[in-house]
Amino acid sequence: MTEQFGAKSTTDDVLAGVDLSGKRVLVTGVSAGLGVETARALAAHGADVVGAARDLGKAEAATAAVREAAATGGGSLQLIQLDLADLKSVRAAADALVEDGRSFDLVIANAGVMATPFGKTADGFETQFGTNHLGHFLFVNRIADLLKAGSRVVSLASAGHRFSDVDLEDPNFETTEYTPFGAYGRSKTANVLFAVEFDRRHKARGVRAAAVHPGGIHTELSRHLDPVFIQQWLDQLNAEAAAQGQPPIQMKTIPQGAATSVWAGVVAPAEAVGGRYCEDCHVAERVESDSLLRAGVRPYAVDPARAQALWALSEKMVGEAF
Repeated sequence: MTEQFGAKSTTDDVLAGVDLSGKRVLVTGVSAGLGVETARALAAHGADVVGAARDLGKAEAATAAVREAAATGGGSLQLIQLDLADLKSVRAAADALVEDGRSFDLVIANAGVMATPFGKTADGFETQFGTNHLGHFLFVNRIADLLKAGSRVVSLASAGHRFSDVDLEDPNFETTEYTPFGAYGRSKTANVLFAVEFDRRHKARGVRAAAVHPGGIHTELSRHLDPVFIQQWLDQLNAEAAAQGQPPIQMKTIPQGAATSVWAGVVAPAEAVGGRYCEDCHVAERVESDSLLRAGVRPYAVDPARAQALWALSEKMVGEAF
């Protein structure tokens, strides 16, 4: 990599001088925030973007800037309906893409929910694990044959994976006490483990997968959280940081948050990011400490054996083997 990027790099910084003409990209969650910005940046550089969203009306309104960028940059935008919390919708969306037959150069599994009250998806899975992990697990695997050699999958994870490992014995909190952030942590760890195992299974044919942490960003993802709670939490973390001589947490803008997704999907060498967890436009180091939930990835989230065990459980839960 001749260019060095970091926490403050934006999508436009990362993609400067990059021509994506003729590339076809799929981005989930294009009705708000990171998904919209990711689609905009890619379309602005000539990519043909397929944007997936649960609410097509909302996505249509939210992606006006994407269409404008596509018009000036030579790219395009097509919207498809995808409700990750309903496997019937996931299968329908995937089947339509497979029937269409056109291949993809990049799939960015961006959509997700965070710290929701306890609930269940249409298929009876705990909401966050079912939406963030199982929905994408089924969707990406069902369209895997459309990923040609040289293509990549980017799985949106989070530093929140450090809240908790996956629970392979009780994924739906049937016997475990539910906590919104505990469940979020499980789902984000699952997003990393999915990338690890998908990469292992497909790298021999030239398809790679990576997980990314976008950083702390104010988006609709935090809609289930009280703004007062968020501020108190940040104040507490910054107080701990000051006590340890560390700088305060810097929240990112949405273009900065989406930068690592496009960096891992387009710019970084595939061999460098394949099967890895990335943050701030670089591959993260493994860390054992929970201190401040700052940089790095916990070893359990990139454990190959753990990734294979989660894959087997996920196949059982969705009722399909890949």
